Amino acid sequence: MKRLLSIVAFMLGCVSFVKAEHIKGGEMYYEYLGTGSAANSSRYRITLKLYIDCNANNPGQIDAQIPFTVFERGTGSQVGPTLSAPNTSEQFINYDPNSNPCITNPPNGVCYRIRWYSVTTELPNTVFGYTVSYQRCCRIQNIINLVPPSGNAGATYICEIPGTGINNVPLAYQNNSPRFETNDVAAICVSSAFTFSFAAVEIDGDSLVYQLCSGFTGGSTTDPAPPVASRPPYGELNYSNPFSGSSPLGGLATINSNTGLITGIAPGILGQYVITACAYEYRNGTLINIHRKDIHVAVSDCLPLKAVLKPDYAYCDDFLVSFKNEQINPSGAQYIWTYGDNSKADTTSDPEGRVSHQYADTGTYTIKLKVILAGGQCVDSTTTLAKVYPGFFPGFTVTGTCVLLPLQFNDTTNTAYGAVSKWRWNFGDESTLADTSRIKSPSWKYNTIGFKTVQLIVESNKGCIDTVSTQVEVRDKPPIIVPFKDTLICSIDTLQLGASGIGTFTWTPNYNIINANTPNPLVFPKVTTYYTLTLNENGCINSDSIRVRVVDFVTLFAGNDTTICATDTFQLRPSGDGLRFSWTPSTYLDDPLVKNPFASPAASITYRVRATIGKCFTEDDIAIRAVPYPIVDAGADTTICFEDSAFLQGSTNGSRFVWSPANRLLNSNTLNPTAYPAVTTLYTLTAYDTLGCPKPAIATVNVNVRDKIIAFAGNDTSVVIGQPLQLRGTGGDLYQWSPASFLNNPTIQTPVANLSDNFTYILRAYTQEGCFALDTINIKVFKTAPDIFVPNAFSPTGRNRVLRPIPVGISKIDYFRVFNRWGQLVFETTQSGKGWDGTIGGRLQDNGTYVWMVRGVDFTGKVITKRGTAVLIR
Repeated sequence: MKRLLSIVAFMLGCVSFVKAEHIKGGEMYYEYLGTGSAANSSRYRITLKLYIDCNANNPGQIDAQIPFTVFERGTGSQVGPTLSAPNTSEQFINYDPNSNPCITNPPNGVCYRIRWYSVTTELPNTVFGYTVSYQRCCRIQNIINLVPPSGNAGATYICEIPGTGINNVPLAYQNNSPRFETNDVAAICVSSAFTFSFAAVEIDGDSLVYQLCSGFTGGSTTDPAPPVASRPPYGELNYSNPFSGSSPLGGLATINSNTGLITGIAPGILGQYVITACAYEYRNGTLINIHRKDIHVAVSDCLPLKAVLKPDYAYCDDFLVSFKNEQINPSGAQYIWTYGDNSKADTTSDPEGRVSHQYADTGTYTIKLKVILAGGQCVDSTTTLAKVYPGFFPGFTVTGTCVLLPLQFNDTTNTAYGAVSKWRWNFGDESTLADTSRIKSPSWKYNTIGFKTVQLIVESNKGCIDTVSTQVEVRDKPPIIVPFKDTLICSIDTLQLGASGIGTFTWTPNYNIINANTPNPLVFPKVTTYYTLTLNENGCINSDSIRVRVVDFVTLFAGNDTTICATDTFQLRPSGDGLRFSWTPSTYLDDPLVKNPFASPAASITYRVRATIGKCFTEDDIAIRAVPYPIVDAGADTTICFEDSAFLQGSTNGSRFVWSPANRLLNSNTLNPTAYPAVTTLYTLTAYDTLGCPKPAIATVNVNVRDKIIAFAGNDTSVVIGQPLQLRGTGGDLYQWSPASFLNNPTIQTPVANLSDNFTYILRAYTQEGCFALDTINIKVFKTAPDIFVPNAFSPTGRNRVLRPIPVGISKIDYFRVFNRWGQLVFETTQSGKGWDGTIGGRLQDNGTYVWMVRGVDFTGKVITKRGTAVLIR
């Protein structure tokens, strides 16, 4: 049992090696070696050129010999046993990044391990000939143009030996298959123009026609290296959209059927692509063989030098035209343009080669572009045509809207040069794909109603082409537009009705109407009448109506007389059935010709309004009494000190008044209350009267409260006799020091004192408004030389809680350091007044003796250095 498990494990390990993804392409070809030893037979050498991934190196990927299976082409039956083809040679090929200086950032990792397998065999001459096949799995992973997983895709490589039954070519079996010339590591750069040759060598003089075709699948993950190939025909590779066997690099790359040269624009996705080319071999005009090769090509993030232009350009807007190279080139490329009009050439180093050129006249010009790189080592050029015929204005009109009838489309395109020669219409009919036309003025009948997007692509014989589109509404009835649905006239008036639309108009009833079959009849009814309009557009019918109300006189009420505050705005609102209004006088009115004007009278006034319906009118009056606002004054703005009060001075001629806010006012029911705000406050005085003005008058006063003053004369300090001491006061806008003795200036913020004995100063810090605060500073004068004193003991729980230096006459402390008995630094500072509290990192230190060192500079510039010990006592 253990032995069986070991065998299974070994076989599984072999399978994992065998099916590893490594195939990158192949080509099988044959050579005719002459007549065979048996009667009516021929000898052939059959060779497979197999492309393998360079990293393939295990026994499951590198075969020492491989099987070729021979099938008769007519019946598909196997002929004889498989042929064992040994490996005859091997070659590694890589893309040389120095091979083309015209490509920057050349591809990396483009490498093939090519192995040749060859065998000689003898085959009977038959009517149908033979197909020789080899199958293997698997191709490399992540092939972009195959449906994933591409690593499960196998490969079949074949060659076809013609038989004796080909018409007009009885000796076709004495053939050597073509061989594709080596071109296996060309650089194909993403989204760039490229060329890739699949040209083949044909030693028999036969003619070749090239096509891109599909590669074959073969082998599988469960049977990766079949000892006998399956019978033809073989399944094609499963290409992913938009790729196919005939378009393996997309629609922008094609093969030249005569030369085998693939040209175009590479895909925009980096990665590996499988390409298969078929060379159709003809002898005396008869196809005798199809030879194929597939190869995996890497589309890389490289950049080749290319001059690429469109076949022609049409400029139909202006004589100022612009050109650019249609491909981004390597950095440093230089572009030389000539414009075909005998003007001076332009040279630019723009990354896209962009240039602009002003032509003097119309015409078709030959444009030449030359691109140069690497000091002239790399050159490419191309030509194109520029058709300069400005003044091209596309457009069209549409007649009709009814779904029952065809709509008529009319091209209105104008062109200053040449003539419109081509039209491509798309009528936007969602019910069919045949809604197109190529005539100038087509018609189209829609099957459904709604908005349709109609597009016209129009072209002139000068090459100008443009697109114009618009939305057309298809209706089940023709549209009618009437200017109003309801109106009012006087019984003595005549009114013209109005409508617009396409078709025949009919108005009913035939009562007091003139021109009833026109869009704009005249009516003069004596009673209210509904006039109905019917519009007929070739059988499509729609209708609408207008009500004409009739009155014998105009009703009007200007409104009740009213009282307002002078200069306030008041809207006049008359009632009645008038259609037009006019007001007199126009004084204080924003618009005297509207029904509801706004009035802002500064004095009492009476307005008269006239209301009109046609030729009928009436008038009415409204009186507006304008009463002045009461007079009110809250007094001038003021500023007070913090926690001080202000006396407000209000005045008014009103009958009553109110102060607000009232919560920080004393005697708020008087015109002169006392305010004591904690912060700056705006007080409002509102006054009312009984003279008729319904609104109060309002005045405000701002009480600005200064921030609280905190005077600071400085910390108490010590000096030595003869040492100047600069005082530094803070807290106010202005300062006064007292007494003034021994100061150079007692009215500045930073005076200098020269003391010979202990002294105390009082600082008064104040503002321009008189707000002030006081502080004192005590100065101790030592009658010694400048020095630094340090206590010899301290107790963090006692009176002297911190060990710190006491500088006298010292202007700067360079350092103060404390060390324990082992010489470890436990504290250091350069700030005067700072000291050690007997802890390190918050941890209490042991009682005992500690060494301190201090250095400072006195006020004369002399350095003082001292050291000593101090006892920590807890």
